Amino acid sequence: MIVIKLGGSLAESVALVSCLNTIEQAYTGGVVIVPGGGAFADQVRMAQQHWRFDDGTAHAMALLAMQQMALLFKGLKPDFSIAGSIAGIQAQLARQKIVIWSPDIVELDEAGVEASWDITSDSLAAWLAGMLSSDELILVKSAMIDASLGIDELVEHGIVDKAFCGFTARAPFTVKIINHRSF
Repeated sequence: MIVIKLGGSLAESVALVSCLNTIEQAYTGGVVIVPGGGAFADQVRMAQQHWRFDDGTAHAMALLAMQQMALLFKGLKPDFSIAGSIAGIQAQLARQKIVIWSPDIVELDEAGVEASWDITSDSLAAWLAGMLSSDELILVKSAMIDASLGIDELVEHGIVDKAFCGFTARAPFTVKIINHRSF
């Protein structure tokens, strides 16, 4: 089973549809798509800057941004299924469906996932890959990726979030971080 995180910035171009088409053609099941928050999450960042509300509120709003992107993905690919919980994902995978994760705020809170901008959809995808005993995690980004850089260096360059190393340090799954043109 594979978890594929599609960066929210991919929605700013035709790259998003291209990536969804690739998933549809290359995988018949056993894949979970994690949406980034994209422009919806950017709005949360701006609102928090303006209104100065706490990170817990921003975290919940950013998860809603991911849910909005999940709905966008589903609108583009009606044959894909959408699920919010681990149990819901597993049920759809058992039906050989390509699943789009619409993260359940309560489930993440109960799992102890910290409410912080250090944890974005990148780390949430890694968390999900671990919870699902995934074989592989692929992060598809709009940014150019230097294949010679390790994960620590990708964090330093702002390609992945600050918490990503912690979520993948002892992961039993392989991790690939690629530009959408390589997908």
